[in-house]
Amino acid sequence: MPLAIYVLGLGIFTQGTSEFMLSGLLPDIASDLGVSIPDAGLLISAFAIGMVVGAPLLAIATMHWPRRTALVVLQLVFIGAHVVGALAPGYWVLFATRIVSAVSYAGFWAVAVATGVGLVAPEARSRAVAIIASGLTLATIVGVPAGTVLSQFTGWRAVFWAVAALTLGSLLCSLLTIRKNAGAQGETRSIATELRAMARPQLWLSYVVTALTFGSVIVTFSYLAPLLTDVTGLSAQWVPAQLALFGVGGLLGMSIGGRTAQAHPIGTLLLGLGVLVLASALLAVAADNALITTALVFALGVSGFVTNPALQSRVFALAPGAPTLVGAGNTSAFNIGNTLAPMLGGLAISAGLGFASVAWVGAAIGAAALLTAALAGFLQRRTAQPSTARLVRV
Repeated sequence: MPLAIYVLGLGIFTQGTSEFMLSGLLPDIASDLGVSIPDAGLLISAFAIGMVVGAPLLAIATMHWPRRTALVVLQLVFIGAHVVGALAPGYWVLFATRIVSAVSYAGFWAVAVATGVGLVAPEARSRAVAIIASGLTLATIVGVPAGTVLSQFTGWRAVFWAVAALTLGSLLCSLLTIRKNAGAQGETRSIATELRAMARPQLWLSYVVTALTFGSVIVTFSYLAPLLTDVTGLSAQWVPAQLALFGVGGLLGMSIGGRTAQAHPIGTLLLGLGVLVLASALLAVAADNALITTALVFALGVSGFVTNPALQSRVFALAPGAPTLVGAGNTSAFNIGNTLAPMLGGLAISAGLGFASVAWVGAAIGAAALLTAALAGFLQRRTAQPSTARLVRV
């Protein structure tokens, strides 16, 4: 696997840490800026919305740029937003920097995946995508807990400085290891050409599967801390370990999915989603048992992220003529799930159903994803031409 693939994963790690780090910083941010914790929580929503909008916009804006140039510029914007965020005098300045950070990060995601797919042979694409996406899983295991610990000693602003510094290191690695137009050999890239290549119902159905699958994972993860303390009865000190266990499971799932998704994308999705639905339902009914909950947290990580390489690589096989926009659309789909599913979980909690109810919400969304993936597999078998069938096998 080319070294550039791992460098792209490093970029996702440094920026992905910022995506999730606010969950451990909200009380400090709220106190420092004089806002309520729910208002501080809107900073997370701002980032998710920026990701949804930013992926396609930045993919289009940078389409005619050399890939390395796009990656470097997007990281520079991300670094600048975090420097401003670290110096932010008030809430709304920080709010604006979160949107800018998310837009640039979403663009980096789209360009990084397109670059990685173009750097390897078709049969290695799923593994390359898995390595790149593993940067986000490592961010949840290492980056986010480390940021929380750092904030406890030096304040939340130091975490923003640390993310900016790490991203600068990633940028320098990109300059050293990624060729100017890496991953774009032989491409004819234009907005019109890529939009025409995306006019496939199967592709948009795959985006629906992406949104539902990640929504099923993230809705339980978003409320995992209060579920563990209020329902399972664990002390707050055990929560970081449980979150790290979820991340370890995700890393294992990503590794497994990276090896199975290219040959059997639909099969990987169906198996992962089936286990995800079962684990979510079991968690909903057994959340008061610490040992069972611990095992299920790990299972949620494995089953939720084993699907990721299939979700990422399959869209490139469905629309090979749109290497930039197709990845951007998938990034937006992930973040639509990331935005809407936690809202549904919050509605269940507000209705008085308790924190364990979010696992039922996750199971329901996962079941919808499972049915949609099964439909995608059925339609693929009915309509795929022989050449496409060789690229996208069940």
